[in-house]
Amino acid sequence: MGNQVEKLTHLSYKEVPTADPTGVDRDDGPRIGVSYIFSNDDEDVEPQPPPQGPDGGGGDGLPDGGDGPPLPPPQPYDPRLHEVECSVFYRDECIYQKSFSPGSAALSTYTPENLLNKCRPGDLVEFVSQAQYPHWAVYVGNFQVVHLHRLEVSNSFLTDASQGRRGRVVNDLYRYKPLSPGAVVRNALAHVGAKERELSWRNSESFAAWCRYGKREFKIGGELRIGKQPYRLQIQLSAQRSHTLEFQSLEDLIMEKRRNDQIGRAAVLQELAMHLHPAEPDEGDSDAARTTPPPGRPPAPGREEEAREAAVH
Repeated sequence: MGNQVEKLTHLSYKEVPTADPTGVDRDDGPRIGVSYIFSNDDEDVEPQPPPQGPDGGGGDGLPDGGDGPPLPPPQPYDPRLHEVECSVFYRDECIYQKSFSPGSAALSTYTPENLLNKCRPGDLVEFVSQAQYPHWAVYVGNFQVVHLHRLEVSNSFLTDASQGRRGRVVNDLYRYKPLSPGAVVRNALAHVGAKERELSWRNSESFAAWCRYGKREFKIGGELRIGKQPYRLQIQLSAQRSHTLEFQSLEDLIMEKRRNDQIGRAAVLQELAMHLHPAEPDEGDSDAARTTPPPGRPPAPGREEEAREAAVH
């Protein structure tokens, strides 16, 4: 979980951004006691090439076109097989929903070249691949996106930012009211070049969502972590059953949601069955078992390597 202290990059509260420099944050509320703790970015490991043998073959010790059995063709990416269907609630309000309901095409993915034909300035783009963290970006026009990558906000061509992954426009996952497309683009471009201690976001999703919605909840330390846990991540286990995790901040919830996307649907369901032991709901209940994330959860596969790669020196 993101509550563990890994790296404190703001040395004093004078260095902590308590208001948005563009004036987008309009929520007035107490800022005392906010924990401004940075952790390492949780994504963006370079895609690994397929294994090869010493002779440059397909990893079976035989050159391509040899007498060995042919390698199976790569399976196309299917969101229904790899991704977790879930909803996010703030108290009783649904603020995010990823659904695979029949007839829904919102989660269909496209090659980077085809995705360019669907993007408009101000759109949020998500690149997905099996066993990798989803990578979010803001499309700013002229075939370019702005995204948080390796602890730096960069301006890249969409095809380069994709790193070969398939992508989709995800404007409708979060249910907040969006800013105007011009404001979204300005928010993104204004932070190009920001890195390390200048960053106020823990991952690419939080940065891109902040650009579009202007909510300080997407920023590091944007909310108080005291009292009752108002955020709920409802994971759909089946058509009739779900499991709910509770969080004190949207920032923590997003990190858990992204971890689930990285390890994949099958691993999430197995983890819930083995470690969380959801209780059978009573009659009249909402068919949802509820827990808080277990303390000391081991990192997802590949997490240690990412931490070493993105560590701030």
